[in-house]
Amino acid sequence: MDGNNRIKILKRTIARYGLFASSWIINRLSFRAMRGITNFFIRVGFRFTVRQKKIARESLHIAFGGQKSEAEINSIFAGCFERVGKGMIELIYFMGHPDLIKGQIVFEGKQYLDDALKAGHGVIAVSAHFGNFPLMLIAFAQQNYKTNAIIRPTRDQEVEKYFLELRKKMGLNTVYSHPRKECVDASIKALRNNELLFIPLDQHFGSGGGVYVDFFGRKAATATGPAVFAMRTQAALIPMFIVRQKDDTHKVIIEPPIAFQECADDQATILANTAKITQVIERYIRMYPEEWGWMHRRWKNEQSLK
Repeated sequence: MDGNNRIKILKRTIARYGLFASSWIINRLSFRAMRGITNFFIRVGFRFTVRQKKIARESLHIAFGGQKSEAEINSIFAGCFERVGKGMIELIYFMGHPDLIKGQIVFEGKQYLDDALKAGHGVIAVSAHFGNFPLMLIAFAQQNYKTNAIIRPTRDQEVEKYFLELRKKMGLNTVYSHPRKECVDASIKALRNNELLFIPLDQHFGSGGGVYVDFFGRKAATATGPAVFAMRTQAALIPMFIVRQKDDTHKVIIEPPIAFQECADDQATILANTAKITQVIERYIRMYPEEWGWMHRRWKNEQSLK
């Protein structure tokens, strides 16, 4: 084992036990104390996010170009970092106190989801790594919707096992993104069972199985899963996003289904509908820019920047 691998293992070990210790402490706090310690950690953590600040500024400049000043870009990132920090800590807390979740979330437009499920073909949630989206998944499970989420496992197997058990406890079914065949089979099965399937579609997909669509005026490599699954199962494509309110409660916004566009061939159909889904995600990011995770390199290669 070379030195770099030893360092990686050491970092993961420290992060793992830091997570376990933090979870133990956070879950023994009162709700008010949890909010107070969150603000403290955000202020401290912001000083050490050198790499994340660099990536976020790059992403914000690509997205908004000359549309926003440097001060506005800095403000968006600060708000984004604050929301990510709050989301992580409150998610740990609410997983230990699930009875508190219902009091923190209101739903808008839930009738669109209920009407779509009456058709019996399942529902694909058009969503993103936006707001406290894991909390949104748990909230749907608490509302007695059979809820599935496609999730990329963490690199640390012990941490992933820990999160998997928590998701099971919350009633959320995990569909791992790899191996690909198992992911496709499990996703289609869930939809044919008339269940709810969440597929975040806002991250770089450079494995060769995606398509390039416009995202903030640039071509971005994008997964095709939602369009493919909708084409194969007739599941409804329904936008669902969670937005933090001024009092740190959350609102889940559910929109009417996206009209599925049939084209001359399957590839054109997949491209057209993936583009429509991406446009919805961009619209929400433009409305609530602080809610999106700008610390991700969405436009990762030269082709995506043309």
